[in-house]
This record gives sequence, C-alpha cells and structure tokens, in this order.
Amino acid sequence: MAEKKESGMKSFVLRVDAETMAAVEKWAADEFRSTNGQLQWIINEALRKSGRKKKSANASSDKT
Repeated sequence: MAEKKESGMKSFVLRVDAETMAAVEKWAADEFRSTNGQLQWIINEALRKSGRKKKSANASSDKT
C-alpha cells in the first residue's frame, strides 16, 4: 500500500530476489548512496532515458 508523505514521496513494498538486492546494495555503496537512494536514481534514470520523465535541474547532483 502506498502512503503519501508531506514531501510528496510515496512509499511501497518492493520484493527483489537476494542476488539482485546484493547487486543494488553494492552499486549503491560504490556510488556513495543509500540503497533506497540508488533505487530512486535507477528508476529516475530509466524514466528519463525512455522519455517518460524530463531531467530535473538537480537530478545530476542527486546523491542520497
């Protein structure tokens, strides 16, 4: 169930296999991001590259 927070962010449950999660966690550590921040970045990049989301002014400096 999604929950809208004051910042406009929504939370939800994501089920990921252990191997994928380990790869995301390592990637996040390599990029000095939290796992959550890395997942947000991956999703935003995929949306931007597919033309479904325009690049925001602060997107290139997003490091959570």
